[in-house]
Amino acid sequence: EVGECGVADEDRVEIAVADTGGGIPAEHLPRIFQPFVSTKPRGQGTGLGLFVCQAVVQAHGGEIRVARTSSLGTCIA
Repeated sequence: EVGECGVADEDRVEIAVADTGGGIPAEHLPRIFQPFVSTKPRGQGTGLGLFVCQAVVQAHGGEIRVARTSSLGTCIA
């Protein structure tokens, strides 16, 4: 789900992407943008998704953050 998209100011655009999964446990939050960090069982994920997203966003002068996480899902903006 993509939501709350809009122009943050005249030079920036904000895009928020949310899911309806189980959320990200608090103990994982400090490391989720590091390579090879995954909350999935071993062998079911490489842990590169948010790392690559962060690299792309930063290469374009942007920033990425966890906007919300709960047992009802996570929102990355």
